[in-house]
Amino acid sequence: MKKIKKVFPIFFIVLMLGITGCSSSSNEGAKMSKDNTAKMDSAQSSNGEKSSIYSGETDNSSAPKEKSILEVPNKMVIYQADLQLRVKKFEQTVKNLEEKAETYGGYIASSNVTKEGKEQVSGSITIRIPQKNFQAFLHDAEGQAAEVLQRNITGQDVTEEYVDLESRLKSKRVVEERLLSFMKTATKTEDLLKISADLAAVQEEIETIEGKIKFLENQTSFSTVTITLYENKVIVPDIERDKLNTWEKTKKQFMKSTNMLLSLVSSLVVFIIGNLPILVILAIIGFAVFLFYRKRKNRKGV
Repeated sequence: MKKIKKVFPIFFIVLMLGITGCSSSSNEGAKMSKDNTAKMDSAQSSNGEKSSIYSGETDNSSAPKEKSILEVPNKMVIYQADLQLRVKKFEQTVKNLEEKAETYGGYIASSNVTKEGKEQVSGSITIRIPQKNFQAFLHDAEGQAAEVLQRNITGQDVTEEYVDLESRLKSKRVVEERLLSFMKTATKTEDLLKISADLAAVQEEIETIEGKIKFLENQTSFSTVTITLYENKVIVPDIERDKLNTWEKTKKQFMKSTNMLLSLVSSLVVFIIGNLPILVILAIIGFAVFLFYRKRKNRKGV
């Protein structure tokens, strides 16, 4: 019994050490298994992403996210003005407006002139002016008028649209770069063709967005001013020179009378000669009747 009591504590200590070692090895095995499972899931996810790109999926969610700050411009506003002016001298006013436009760094977009008879001249001229000189040009244009008939100014804020286009452009460029990198590493013809088609579509979208951005930049950097001009002229009738040319009129009337007389004589000659046979017969008949009437009168007198 004494021997058993001495051995039992030793046996208990060994048993506890064995249980502790098994538990530790079990935990390490579970941890290694978990790590291996995580690595396999990561590898499968990476392979799946690459496969989806080669199959032509160009979703922006799979693109690497870059932290970029868009430079938001100041308010981008498209200004348009419509003026209707009554002027004293139409041609001179148009010339002055063209000179003012050139002075302010603008240019003539279109111009037309309409004349309604001799008493009214009207026309319109469309001018593109740098936005910074917009108000100054309007002031000078109104100064050319004898009367301002109408003044209409509108402004369209396109800042949000411009920022949105810039953001979309950056995103599309990231996709374009990614597709170009995959094209370099692709080995299968099928993958190359698919990536090329997706790249062409993305580049087309990039060109469309760039065109819209340039259009907005042009419209906001230059304002459009349409000016309609009216001029009413008081026409004083002049005495026409041909109405005072008495000698010419006399010669003309004389020639008319002479021609009329010659025409009458000619018609008479044509009538007589043309109807001579009939006139001779009528003359004979008339002469016979005259003789018969004369003889009968003589008999009655006897």
